[in-house]
Amino acid sequence: MLSRLLRVFTQSPCGYLWANTQAMCNSFKSELMIGNHQLGACTLTSRTSLTSPTKDTVKAALYLATATVNKSTTAYSATNEVSGTGYTAGGVTVTNGTDPTLSTDTAVWTPSASIVYTTVTLTTAFDCVLLYNSSQSNKAISVHTFGSQTVTAGTFTLTMPANDASNALIRIA
Repeated sequence: MLSRLLRVFTQSPCGYLWANTQAMCNSFKSELMIGNHQLGACTLTSRTSLTSPTKDTVKAALYLATATVNKSTTAYSATNEVSGTGYTAGGVTVTNGTDPTLSTDTAVWTPSASIVYTTVTLTTAFDCVLLYNSSQSNKAISVHTFGSQTVTAGTFTLTMPANDASNALIRIA
């Protein structure tokens, strides 16, 4: 009986209800192939400058637990983003001091520091962060989920994993 009740609550006429889902965004995968994202220092021709290439700016925005942010997300949007005291729409800039590299046979990239939202009050539950490229029209990179959170006059920190083939935030095998 319980499984039948769960099915009723988790299905809609069009299939399952959506929720935030951790994934590398599909648009990011194809945009990598055409050079839309530069997460590391470029030693070849850069899109913006041949003499002094620069890394793109990556930002991290938090989304409500009731949002639908997933692999189909193509760009940052303020729709269903958290709001509260001390939080700026668009999130925070990600510290990107480590260039993408190869670990065994896997390309890896992880921000070089934790992602920190300081002195915020976010009273509506949130459970994911969208990484996006603010240098390239706010194109989505990836969605990362965690347990539902609220913060009252505190600091919310997302600690970054090791930058290796088993743990890196972005891994392409």
